[in-house]
Amino acid sequence: MHSLNKAIVLAAAITLAPPILGQPVKAGTEAYNNGDYATALKYLEPLAEQGDADAQYTLGVMYDLGEGVTQNASTAAEWYRKAAEQGDADAQLSLGLMYEYGEGVPQSTSTAAEQGNAIAQTDLGSMYANGAGVSQNASTAVEWYRRAAEQGEARAQFNLGNMYRTGEGVTQNASTAAEWYRKAAEQGDADAQYTFGVIVDAQYNLGVMYDLGEGVPQNASTAAEWYRKAAEQGHADAQYNLGVSYYNGEGVSRNPVMANVLNNLAAAQGHEQAHQNREAIANELSREQLTEGQHIASEWRARTPLPTLKDISTWP
Repeated sequence: MHSLNKAIVLAAAITLAPPILGQPVKAGTEAYNNGDYATALKYLEPLAEQGDADAQYTLGVMYDLGEGVTQNASTAAEWYRKAAEQGDADAQLSLGLMYEYGEGVPQSTSTAAEQGNAIAQTDLGSMYANGAGVSQNASTAVEWYRRAAEQGEARAQFNLGNMYRTGEGVTQNASTAAEWYRKAAEQGDADAQYTFGVIVDAQYNLGVMYDLGEGVPQNASTAAEWYRKAAEQGHADAQYNLGVSYYNGEGVSRNPVMANVLNNLAAAQGHEQAHQNREAIANELSREQLTEGQHIASEWRARTPLPTLKDISTWP
């Protein structure tokens, strides 16, 4: 039996939400680029309502320029904000410019942030982190993230964790990074799409840090627990790493059938290493075990509990 290797890559995006990208987004974008704004609106508006950042940004542009809709700077700003809160750099820049020139917004982000609005503080931190509408300044970004993070804003907590992990705008400190990731990761009941995304990334990042002993005591069992939390929300890297944990018996009882289930789930999302691992695992399993693993994977749905070892009947 050979050991499998994990994908030890931390999620470092400013914000990240589960993608809803697909053919409707592509069709809507193509229609917009071709000047067919009615068709673009038909495809993009429902997707924007569901939380797709690309659709939200394009819809913002349409309202900003009055393309296929009545021009409305306030509505444009609303859509830019929704996309910006998911880390869309173009939306962040557009929203930053609207605040800078007072178009479609009642007050500047800096004013709202100074008044203690945590969302505005996070937005302003992202603007400084990315140089969107302001001069890029990592230290200032950290200041605004910290103000919002201390109010419990999950995006700010996650972003602040990233800054401490990479040492951008602050002295690098893995232990402090883990603390902020944990604060975000434990906000598991948030409803907002963008908040959900960063919570899941924070859970995955904590799994990686416990796996490596980065900023926290190395603990394979705790790593597996955090991977499971993120994997149950559909995080492909977490599914893959948890699968490796089950295959190698790291922090969990060894169970290649469970590893097969998790690699199937990650591979279905295009995870290349999971595709490769499936082949390695398949060589160890019987036809009955492979069938059970494939069946469990096909029946499972994101945001529901993953199967446990009690659900696996063909191993050992």
